[in-house]
Amino acid sequence: MVSFTHDDPGTSEAVWATGGAAELPELPLDHGELAGRAFIVLAAHPDDETLGAGGLLARLHAVGAAVRVLLCTAGEASHPGSPTTTPEQLAAVRLQEFGGAMTQLLGGREWQCLGLPDGKLAEHREQIRAAVHEAVSEVSTACGAAAGDVVLVAPYRSDGHTDHDVLGSVAADFSAAEGCALLEYPIWYWLWAAPDAPVSTGDPADPASSAGSAAAAWRGWFRLPLTPAEQQAKAAAMAAHRSQVQPLSGLPGDEVLLPAAFLAHFERPWETFAWYPASAPFGHVPSRVVPSRDAPSDGGSPHLYAAHDAERLFDAVHAREEDPWQYTSSWYEHRKRALTLAALPASSYAAGLEIGCSIGTLSVELAPRCGSFLAVDASSTALDHAARRLAHLPAAQTRHLTVPDEWPDGSFDLIVVSEVGYYLSPAELGGLLDRIRDALRPGGTLVLCHWRHPVSGWELDGDAVHAAARRQLGWAGGGIYRERDFVLEVLLAPDTVPDRGARERGR
Repeated sequence: MVSFTHDDPGTSEAVWATGGAAELPELPLDHGELAGRAFIVLAAHPDDETLGAGGLLARLHAVGAAVRVLLCTAGEASHPGSPTTTPEQLAAVRLQEFGGAMTQLLGGREWQCLGLPDGKLAEHREQIRAAVHEAVSEVSTACGAAAGDVVLVAPYRSDGHTDHDVLGSVAADFSAAEGCALLEYPIWYWLWAAPDAPVSTGDPADPASSAGSAAAAWRGWFRLPLTPAEQQAKAAAMAAHRSQVQPLSGLPGDEVLLPAAFLAHFERPWETFAWYPASAPFGHVPSRVVPSRDAPSDGGSPHLYAAHDAERLFDAVHAREEDPWQYTSSWYEHRKRALTLAALPASSYAAGLEIGCSIGTLSVELAPRCGSFLAVDASSTALDHAARRLAHLPAAQTRHLTVPDEWPDGSFDLIVVSEVGYYLSPAELGGLLDRIRDALRPGGTLVLCHWRHPVSGWELDGDAVHAAARRQLGWAGGGIYRERDFVLEVLLAPDTVPDRGARERGR
């Protein structure tokens, strides 16, 4: 747990502005996708909802989405030393202010206060979970939404304030258990974290690992750009929380709780969210992956048909069709390959590696730009097709490998991972990214390209893969292209190799 108080100077908005926060990718939810979902918005205290998600709430209201707001406490402990206002009086004031903010953001639509004690949500996890369950059931019944169409909007689970962390963790656990999507919004995070925070080692035995992971988490988040009208609605809602943005009186103990320097983090023309799409039930392979949608014959868990089961699964796919994804005939695939090649920042590379080459349609265009080129795949059947396609290129080789457990020797200045990452479990993806970190030469290029639609039957989707790569590697962005169907991203390895001991202490 981080330690701070509201009047700590913390990290200024100017530091975040120059540190890359404005360059985060946009949240992949357009107006139609928002309108077609139901949202349960959770706030620990009055003003959390406005600070972290006021612009989102205004947009949801504008597009006609179903929204239910659950406020856990009345925020009565915000001024514990006030000589003029009792906690009971402050609770009444803050609830009135909350109602005013809801009018600005949602037109006064339905909201509910659970009346739990401010600062003590850790003692009321089950009550919160029960309230969330009831709200999800009610909104699902009212608008006919399935669990996967319900989105929980909650504080970031490592925000640093105990009530925020508890509420965020309850929402995250509920989302995972019930198959809901999740948006997490940071608040106090902007005060204590910093854009140059080192990436965690990921080692549970490292006491700094958890804090380091949270401090660097922003690299995997998304921006929601706000329209002028949404910014105005958010500002008006924030002004409604007068007891937080103005002093209660001129006496000690009644000082302003949210000073201008802190509020500057929330006057940006965008909001920031961690995005976790709904977890699809397991039982069939994603349509982007296997056109037949057939599950593996043994059924089973996602780990049974993740990386180490890939050869059996994908050999079966290629046995049914030589080109199961129409790589050679689809305009979508032709266009995506052209964009991938155009995104490479260098005209040529000394050594290239393609992970998951399938039948080699991208490989045959990458290889001529590399002094040496290696294409690997878990499917020997697909690899046979790739080898024939590359036979006229003497510098190109193929190898049957299942990553991340198996990995080629040597180092590379270009590594391409296209339509592969979501076939892995989160742990396997982490292992792959570690392999890439060790194999990519200083200043080298990593290219990621993935389908953005849900991939039922697997634990990850394309956006989650890219967010994990940004978060774990912490490398500079070399460019990103995003559209409804896929995301294409270039990450650049640092020009110098960090000291391994330093990496192990807190990368």
